[in-house]
Amino acid sequence: MSTVDVRGVVRASPMQIWVPLIALWIIWGSTYLGIALVVDSMPPLMATAFRFIAAALILAAALAIFKGPRVLRVSFAEFTYSILMGCMLLGVGIGTLALAQRFVPSGIAALLISILPLWIVLLRIKSGDRPSKLTIAGIAVGLAGLALMLLPGGTTARSGTDGDVVLWSCLLLVSSFFWAFFSWKSTSYPLPTNPLVTTLYELVGAGALLIGLGALGGERIHVEAFTQTSWLGWVWLVIASLLGYSAYSYLIANAPMSLVSTYAYVNPVIAVLLGAVIIGEPITRDVVVGLTIVLGGVLLVTTGERKS
Repeated sequence: MSTVDVRGVVRASPMQIWVPLIALWIIWGSTYLGIALVVDSMPPLMATAFRFIAAALILAAALAIFKGPRVLRVSFAEFTYSILMGCMLLGVGIGTLALAQRFVPSGIAALLISILPLWIVLLRIKSGDRPSKLTIAGIAVGLAGLALMLLPGGTTARSGTDGDVVLWSCLLLVSSFFWAFFSWKSTSYPLPTNPLVTTLYELVGAGALLIGLGALGGERIHVEAFTQTSWLGWVWLVIASLLGYSAYSYLIANAPMSLVSTYAYVNPVIAVLLGAVIIGEPITRDVVVGLTIVLGGVLLVTTGERKS
């Protein structure tokens, strides 16, 4: 039986939610490693921009082939709000992440973004919703785990100074609020009914924004300087853009936001493990304890949302 949440969203069945949600956890958890590989030799904003443009072209071709070119037709309002969503979620969110990962380890970057469920709960309360006690407890437990992992001495910078790490860590927290706010507002926007079409125009908007910002920031493309490792990371990010953002666009239109936002808790687990195994990022005791607590928070949130 369908239910409607405070945003007016008709919730899908459990199976229709859990399959894309688990896929989102895995795919987006691995993108932090992909970004870390890319920024080693590629300009962050330009590489991210062309990642989005490449994904948009592939998605547009697939939609035109399997659904027909007419599926790409949208109203001016749908196009405008899709571009806005792309700029705010992907442009600001992922653009800031790409810049930050020049200094902040991939696992820690994921941990900082995991504050997103707190923003979601605050937005729910402001809108008159009352999350379950288990949901609120899960948020609190998850944040406690996050705090443990960010204790002084628990983070080793990839490069730069301690000041660089602090600055970009703070900017990541700000960008997570932008992501939460516009995800929350998205259901009140006149977006295309097909979530893949929404994703397509979001990718286009984000790509255009980041090309402009990269050019203004003095980024230049020197293909001969790009390493094979960075290319591998970039190709994976293109694939992840297609799969991950399509799943996310579907979920925010069909599932409770507190449940969708648990990806921000699970992603750090995957990011920390992949960063340690593949590029040798250290795992401290604080990180191990914090990850364990974070997983407990995810369990509480998912249990609370399922019961609600």
